[in-house]
Amino acid sequence: MKPLAEQLAVIKEHVVDLLPEDDVITKLERSIKNNSPLRIKLGLDPSRPDIHIGHAVVLQKLRQFQELGHLVVLIIGDFTATIGDPTGKSKTRPALTIEETRHNGATYVMQAAKILDMDKTEVLYNSSWLDLLTFRDVIRLTSQYTVAQLLERDDFTKRYTGGEPISLHEFLYPLIQAYDSVAIKADIEIGGTDQKFNLLAGREIMRGAGAEPQCILTMPILEGTDGVEKMSKSLDNYIGLTDSAKDMFGKTMSIPDSLIPRYLKYACFAPQHEVDAMGKGLADGSLHPRIAKIQVAKQIVAVYHGAEAADEAVAEFERVFVKKDLPDIIEEKTLPYGSIDILTLLVDTNMASSKSEARRLVTQGGVSIDASKISDAYAVVDLSKQHVLRVGKLRFLRIQGA
Repeated sequence: MKPLAEQLAVIKEHVVDLLPEDDVITKLERSIKNNSPLRIKLGLDPSRPDIHIGHAVVLQKLRQFQELGHLVVLIIGDFTATIGDPTGKSKTRPALTIEETRHNGATYVMQAAKILDMDKTEVLYNSSWLDLLTFRDVIRLTSQYTVAQLLERDDFTKRYTGGEPISLHEFLYPLIQAYDSVAIKADIEIGGTDQKFNLLAGREIMRGAGAEPQCILTMPILEGTDGVEKMSKSLDNYIGLTDSAKDMFGKTMSIPDSLIPRYLKYACFAPQHEVDAMGKGLADGSLHPRIAKIQVAKQIVAVYHGAEAADEAVAEFERVFVKKDLPDIIEEKTLPYGSIDILTLLVDTNMASSKSEARRLVTQGGVSIDASKISDAYAVVDLSKQHVLRVGKLRFLRIQGA
């Protein structure tokens, strides 16, 4: 085990909340003295099967705990997902079946393994203990928390004051998640800042169960590539852990310049002095935003695909967007037409989901044929010869009529 001061410095880096810090120190001192790893809990809501680099902000912090000698416990909420966590939402999430949560949970673990050391990771499903609770147990659990305390949670407060319905089972979610901490004897629970209420509830429920309360650690929520909303697949502003090296690099290059230091800090987990140096260079003009963005994009790709793939992604980007060459590999599609209007072409090749989206792409200048931009939404493309269709910065398709 590394010395206390060294561990604490690593643990506190880039963290928003570490509460109570004195208790964290006590737990670390005991861990070092007994050469016994702390149990660091992360609860995963398997409502979706894929994760992105916004989720990885927390996973990277867990990896740091592992490198300090501690044990990570991943809790797949196969039981709690059947309730539906309303965190940050204005209405109840739809409940999933156990089978859906198990499938999504397995996908989560596979992707988390890109970051975590799975030899120092326990994966548990909370149905294995929550299914055993009796109704008496549940009543005893609810007696440890008041309605007033639950209504302190922002999303509950907004819905209550706004006249939006709140189902009683939703009040049980933070209590049941907190009971997970009792079941696994968590020392520290980690999550995004939007999970702070639930993490603190875990302390109260552990105390009520006669266990030593866990400490909590929260990490920031990373903005998506639009620079406005938090990263989300539903908003299509995400960089997925399973994205190809090319797509991962290209998406990172599309972020606003203002986000460059934040992505270096939270997506690359760079030391603070590197983040400060990049921020200073961008501010005084000694570092061009494009150069800084390439550095960040290359680091992100290297984390998930390796250094060689990162180098190849840089070379491909330079070839396509700087030298204006085409990618080495372009998908080909043969269409059963001699000619076709541009909107139908975009829909039939899955470059647009609808004609309204296709029209928007054309009018915004995001569509070109053989490097010539298409600005007329009524344009007709002659398919008697082969063309290269380009949509946006990253999507290419070689097309020709049958």
